[in-house]
Amino acid sequence: MDLGICMASHVGDIDYVLRAEELGFSHAWLADSQMLWSDCYATLALAATRTSRIKLGTGVAVSGTRPAPVNAAGIATINALAPGRTFFGLGSGNTARRVMGLPPQRIRDFEIYLQTIAPLLRGEEAEFEAEGVSRPIRHIMPDKGFVNFEDPIPLYISGFGPKSLALAGKYGDGAVIGAARDSSMGSMWHMVQAGAREAARDLSPGENFYTTALTTMVVLEDGEAVDSERVKGQCGAMAMAAVHYAYDQHRNFGHQPPNHLSGIWEDYTALLSTVPEERLHQRIHAGHNCWVLPEEERFLTPEVLTASSMIGTADDLIERLQALAAEGLNQVMILPNFDTRFEVIEQVGREVLPYVSK
Repeated sequence: MDLGICMASHVGDIDYVLRAEELGFSHAWLADSQMLWSDCYATLALAATRTSRIKLGTGVAVSGTRPAPVNAAGIATINALAPGRTFFGLGSGNTARRVMGLPPQRIRDFEIYLQTIAPLLRGEEAEFEAEGVSRPIRHIMPDKGFVNFEDPIPLYISGFGPKSLALAGKYGDGAVIGAARDSSMGSMWHMVQAGAREAARDLSPGENFYTTALTTMVVLEDGEAVDSERVKGQCGAMAMAAVHYAYDQHRNFGHQPPNHLSGIWEDYTALLSTVPEERLHQRIHAGHNCWVLPEEERFLTPEVLTASSMIGTADDLIERLQALAAEGLNQVMILPNFDTRFEVIEQVGREVLPYVSK
């Protein structure tokens, strides 16, 4: 099992990636949301110049905000700086677009995007549709170190449902999934295989297809409650981001909230009902995956915290990770609260990582 970090891209926070490398974390996934954080490619470039072993990539880049050739050139530039340790994570924009009041890219448009970007990541020619016209494109000056296509750039596709996971199986070298539960790995792999069969691909978990789950991790002290102030300070932002996502799904598509939100849902929706509709898309994601707004702290119940984060003693967490590995998960990446991020990776790096890493 690999353990990686995911971080809200911060152009001044490169020491965090460097420390993760020193501790032995395998990957650094830098998130791409233009109205929330720093530009992911600028941050990756700085990280590439200061690290030598940790794998670097987008966690995840967004198809609906950057045309395929722009994303391809961006990650191929990072591959020129960090050859052989660059990867490309891609999603349709659950937060990056919604924070601008837009829905995620439609699944059909996402598939067209994947058909374009997959060959571009290999330095090959692809069909690019723009302004109603489809035309062949390729990077025509890949020499002299502008970009690097010689070292492969794995394509990891973010998926939360059957259609997006099928696209991961059809086009990707791996998939990025949500909260890590060994009980859900079988259904996830079934969805991936559905897409693989459509493309006549033969995929095997861990051999030619790499799976990563996004969560965060808190190592409990002896007798500590799962909703202690320390726990909330380390994983509360991840928990609230999951609430934000559920609210968007309810607001945009009429989806009912998951059962673990039943105790807070009425109070939470009442809070957001006071926000003017024209700015609601901004308010929903305030503090996203970095911190919790004071008025939202009351929603951090044990049920909400444990639904999106891995919370337990070191032995508990090691056992859970080993079970996930046995079910075919290759990596867990963790995204702690911003203010406690160093504290979290130090403890996980000391008490968990040495017992599960390859």
